[in-house]
Amino acid sequence: MDLSLDADRAKAVEDLLSVTREHSGVTVMFHTAVAERQGLGASETKTLDLLERFGPLTAKELSQHTGLAPASVTGLVDRLEAKGFVRRAKHPTDKRRVLIEIRWENIDGLKRFFVDWSHQVAEFCEEFTTEELRTVVRFLAGNSTLQREAAARLGR
Repeated sequence: MDLSLDADRAKAVEDLLSVTREHSGVTVMFHTAVAERQGLGASETKTLDLLERFGPLTAKELSQHTGLAPASVTGLVDRLEAKGFVRRAKHPTDKRRVLIEIRWENIDGLKRFFVDWSHQVAEFCEEFTTEELRTVVRFLAGNSTLQREAAARLGR
């Protein structure tokens, strides 16, 4: 057994955990800054992101995606509705359920904050091979799953 390989791997994992921690911090700071510009909290902007990506969702589905308790989701939706970013709508097939949907006419202001950043990320991706990008995607997807599960455990 080559101990230098074990040390190299241990260092790589340590570096990965360190940069992941840094990435998490700057991501929170970026989204907080964007949210504050719109008078929103970070959880409110992330909820809008979920609704943009997945379309209208029920409060239960939002709870599942966020890991937040149902009562917390209700308060979150109430705040977003009061600020004009979402509306509650009747479910098309089940009149007992309510969907939360984005009010697109009020959301465009948020998108402008992401335009420059997304162009910079696209340019940065040019430094990596397709296979390297796939590895990063696999890592981030797995890490997101672990973090979502951890958030759900905390919400219990």
